[in-house]
Amino acid sequence: MNKKIALIGNQNCGKTTLFNALTGSSQHVGNFPGVTVEQKRGFIKKHKDEFELIDLPGIYSLSPYTSEEIVSIQFLLEEQPDLIINIVDATNIERNLYLTMQLMELNIPIILVLNMMDEVISSGNCIDIDGLKERLGMRVVPISASKNEGIEDVITAIEKTLENPGRHLDLCHGPVHKAIHSISHIVEQKAHILHLPVRYCVTKLIEGDEDMFKTLDVNDNDRHIIEHILEGMEQESGTDREAALVDMRYSFIEEVCYYCVFTECETKEQVRSEKIDSLLTHKYLGIPIFILIMLMIFYLTFYLIGAPLQDLMDNLIGMISQNIIQLLEHYHVAYWLRALIGDGILAGVGSVLSFLPVIVILFFFLSLLEDSGYMARVAFVMDKALRKIGLSGRSFVPMLIGFGCSVPAIMATRTLSSDRDRKMTIVLTPFMSCSAKLPIYGMIIAAFFPHKAAIVMITIYCIGILVAIISALLLKSTIFLGEPVPFVLELPAYRIPTIKNVVLNVWDKAKDFIHKAFTVIFIASIVIWFLQSFNFTFDMIEDSSQSILAAIGSFVAPIFKPLGFSDWRASTALMTGITAKESVVSTLTVLTQAATTTSLNNALATIFTPLSAFTFLVFTVLYMPCIAAFAATKRELGSWWQAISTVLFQTGMAYIVAFVIYQIGSLFL
Repeated sequence: MNKKIALIGNQNCGKTTLFNALTGSSQHVGNFPGVTVEQKRGFIKKHKDEFELIDLPGIYSLSPYTSEEIVSIQFLLEEQPDLIINIVDATNIERNLYLTMQLMELNIPIILVLNMMDEVISSGNCIDIDGLKERLGMRVVPISASKNEGIEDVITAIEKTLENPGRHLDLCHGPVHKAIHSISHIVEQKAHILHLPVRYCVTKLIEGDEDMFKTLDVNDNDRHIIEHILEGMEQESGTDREAALVDMRYSFIEEVCYYCVFTECETKEQVRSEKIDSLLTHKYLGIPIFILIMLMIFYLTFYLIGAPLQDLMDNLIGMISQNIIQLLEHYHVAYWLRALIGDGILAGVGSVLSFLPVIVILFFFLSLLEDSGYMARVAFVMDKALRKIGLSGRSFVPMLIGFGCSVPAIMATRTLSSDRDRKMTIVLTPFMSCSAKLPIYGMIIAAFFPHKAAIVMITIYCIGILVAIISALLLKSTIFLGEPVPFVLELPAYRIPTIKNVVLNVWDKAKDFIHKAFTVIFIASIVIWFLQSFNFTFDMIEDSSQSILAAIGSFVAPIFKPLGFSDWRASTALMTGITAKESVVSTLTVLTQAATTTSLNNALATIFTPLSAFTFLVFTVLYMPCIAAFAATKRELGSWWQAISTVLFQTGMAYIVAFVIYQIGSLFL
């Protein structure tokens, strides 16, 4: 049977980086807390199909308050892994060891992995590895996961520990020690029957965990005895039971650190971070600096770097498409098949693929910000602003992820401890413009606002954020009454982004984009071409205005007339955009039969005016996300009705905002 190995540690301690190094995977890595929101599994490279490694969400304790803690604890108790790899941040070892103390109560073999040792050493600090081994009773391995240093030592430690697990030392002492062992005698038999670790069960009882009392079926007589033991512990320790347990753990950790951790000064990274934060997290300058940074990124992405590369990509795709069409004509392929391949598949897929350089460049810059640790600062800076609209800064992390894709962003709301905050964030996150909408922006901007790309882009993004703020104010006063939970966020030290992480993150986004182009967009292009090439009697037509698609689009088109675009092709594109937002571009390309970017720009000028094109963009950024995002919403909310209500609210807000902008704009233009 496979040996299950759990990888666990505090948030942002390098778990996913170590997971990738051990398994050869390329999971997403980010220098901000909350990247991992569910289990990730893989096999250790030298032990394929033998040692299965499970990367659990980052947690600070085994108290099941947040979704990440619940996921991790359920796995540890229900699947009972053969080994735990507890990775800790060596630059902040005292805080990290609190989780280690709790993990030792599970009676599962543990390897303690000290990550970021390169930073400890470079700052002139020192950790006595042998001393830690002796005092904790487990193997201790120093590594630097980001530099791939010490990975082989971790694999060796895994092999040796699985062969000879050893036994953890009994680290409790004083009044708590007596209480733990007294209560253990009462519940030991029931815990063994349920295959639960006795020590863990006892500490949960000391903490007053009612679920544990019910799980162990503690009767009134035993409960009375346990209460009597705990009252004696409180009197002897001079503090309440939970504080006594925490004090016992921290007193041991302080003793370990006194003898084994020698810190002369803060690490270079910590000193550097404090200096940078004096500016980037400034009370008044923090948010304006963030806006300026994003404006610069948009300028580089959509104008200075992205535009020339997109033209090259467009020319390359056009040349390939032309050669394929000529080849089909040379072999006298049937007209309908040539039209399907040329006007349908090549036009639809090609129009989307031409925006690949823009996607790559944008996420290259965003990956740099994320890997450096800046994004965590943005969440910190935004906390005060978000609190005014009924959310905490922690909600900013899922919203930030939403700029990449709504699906993982909605899933990331699991990290929110409050059910109110979680549901409210799910409703608001799709207002953050995801990367799937970038081709739409690029298409409209190239046709109508080529010299104002950065300004239009930042305006569109700001409208999405502003609508999210207005929606939050509305929701917190009606449906989601109450106050947001307190916001605690660990700010990781600024680090120079690693080439590997940045490349993997960019490749992950590019791969998803390409995969979608050759699956969802490919199929959508075929369906759209068929519906716009045939009428209801399935006769092939030359005038697409007589097609099945025109009839459907014309039926829906009047709804959008108050928004400024009543052409059936625009409404049809919005409908197909529900499958995937990139389909809006492929649909308009197929329907206008545009062979080049220039011909597409000319065709769009017959469908939109500059004002209606802008309102089209506004509606696109705000209306319901794709089917995949809807499915994620339903899964996280657990109710079809709540998911449908969320979609209706988002689309309703999109319509109202686009209507207001068009009507006001019409007065001046």
